[in-house]
Amino acid sequence: MNSRRHHRRPLAAAAMMGWALLTVLGAGCSTSPGRPAADSATLAPSEILDFPTLFADNCSGCHGAEGRGGAAIALSDPVYLAIVDDATIRKTITSGVRGTAMAAFAQSAGGMLTAKQVEVLTSGIRASWTRPGILASLSPPSYAPRAPGDVAHGALVFKTYCQSCHGPDGRGGGQASSITDDSFLALTSDQGLRTVVITGRPELGAPDWRGNLAGKPMSEQEITDVVAWLVAQRVQTPGQPYSVANRAQH
Repeated sequence: MNSRRHHRRPLAAAAMMGWALLTVLGAGCSTSPGRPAADSATLAPSEILDFPTLFADNCSGCHGAEGRGGAAIALSDPVYLAIVDDATIRKTITSGVRGTAMAAFAQSAGGMLTAKQVEVLTSGIRASWTRPGILASLSPPSYAPRAPGDVAHGALVFKTYCQSCHGPDGRGGGQASSITDDSFLALTSDQGLRTVVITGRPELGAPDWRGNLAGKPMSEQEITDVVAWLVAQRVQTPGQPYSVANRAQH
């Protein structure tokens, strides 16, 4: 009986050592050089739901790093976020703006982003850069016009509030560029013009509707009228010295 007990103990010990060795070898394989970690799998583009990543990949090329502005307006401007609602931001991301450089980003409109990713961008822009109460003591102009614009009066408004920087007829001055340039007007929507008149371009040193003339903010109707005047400066064939109808003659 004693000999059997002594014989079983070495066998049991050997079995335990074998399992321990397999465990060590298995652990070594999972952390061996060149083997990816369990959490290192690359997400498919449609699965990315991190706001900074989505913004950097899809928006910063035009709107600047962290929304500070670039070729397009600064989305981190708290004045802009105080006048625009989430539905407008969502719609713009989803469908773009026809006739401008703002393309449609949602899959439903031919883009690459899912509806959930569009929602992450919309809520992220609002949550990251809104400053609650920034215009609380004011009655800011409405994002969209509330009445038709008067082109003739808009010309007078331009001279009062804008000419000192943008020059006569808006063709550029010592402090600001042309805003009646054919190409600029061709690539900017009516709403885009209104938005810039209201919010300015703080990243470029351009004031909002309160700062063009000291102590005299622009009224709702003055903004609507000057935008109507700017829209009236558009030409049918931007960048062309002659009309499409006469092109064959030149």
